Amino acid sequence: MLSYLIRRLILVLPVAFGVSVICFLLVQIAPGDPLTAIMPVDATAEEQAAMRAAYGLDKPLPVQYAIWIGNLAQGNMGKSIATGRPVAGEVFGAVQNSLLLAVSAAIIAFPIGTFLGFLAGYSRDSWIDRAVTALSITGVSVPNYWLGIVLVIIFSVNLGWLPSMGAGPGGSQSWAWDWLHLRHLILPAVTLAVVPIGIVARTVRALAGDILTMDFVQALYAKGMSRADVLRHVARNAAATALSVMGLQLGYLLGGSILIETVFNWPGSGFLLSNAIFQRDLPLLQGTILVLAMFFVAMNLIVDVAQAAIDPRIQRT
Repeated sequence: MLSYLIRRLILVLPVAFGVSVICFLLVQIAPGDPLTAIMPVDATAEEQAAMRAAYGLDKPLPVQYAIWIGNLAQGNMGKSIATGRPVAGEVFGAVQNSLLLAVSAAIIAFPIGTFLGFLAGYSRDSWIDRAVTALSITGVSVPNYWLGIVLVIIFSVNLGWLPSMGAGPGGSQSWAWDWLHLRHLILPAVTLAVVPIGIVARTVRALAGDILTMDFVQALYAKGMSRADVLRHVARNAAATALSVMGLQLGYLLGGSILIETVFNWPGSGFLLSNAIFQRDLPLLQGTILVLAMFFVAMNLIVDVAQAAIDPRIQRT
């Protein structure tokens, strides 16, 4: 297990380097000048040159990348062009809020999706299977931003049960562990959980259905094992693949919630990323994309190690 972990850690290094290069270049090749948002329209050529030099944009791209990586190694992501505040503080504050939203959605989605998947897998070709399949397809197909708007209309506008915007009372952008703030988390978390519920349910259904047709399951029944004992064996055999899907979904929940955060005005990384794109805030854009990408890389590493711990056969591949 230790040698497998070391191999996976070694493979992460070139992936992380490639991710950093892609993040840097994708932002650099985007059209437009990032300094147009803060420079006056009548700025002279000397003022423009001084501003570009202050942000290091007058240097060749390889030099800019080397400086950027060197600053990152020291924990310095630069300063936001739009606000002048350190990028690290803004990014990590937003990522914490996005992580809170993603984990809350995962807590809702993964148990429900797993239960529905096993229920459908054990009831193959029955009305239960067809109902779960229809619900799963509907959950995957419905645009989550549209669902968020519908939930706001029903539970916020018409019924007045739940707030619709912000992370706290009065549209607050800060978070605290109390009921007033938790109420703001319910609608975006439920909206974000709908798609992974469908994906996890369909995955677990397919896994459970295939495993139940295997010879060893029939052998377990022939030995007189109860349905609950057989279910534990089926769950263990399905766990590695299901865990892989759940890990990827958690990464998507964190990085792909930009529309949900915009609908609910949730102060997360997606909301920050959309603002950085519209403001052409180069340092903030690079920092946000890099942190989200590295989280995805770390999530894949954790899932790989967890899979190997559950199924030792993976360590030999």
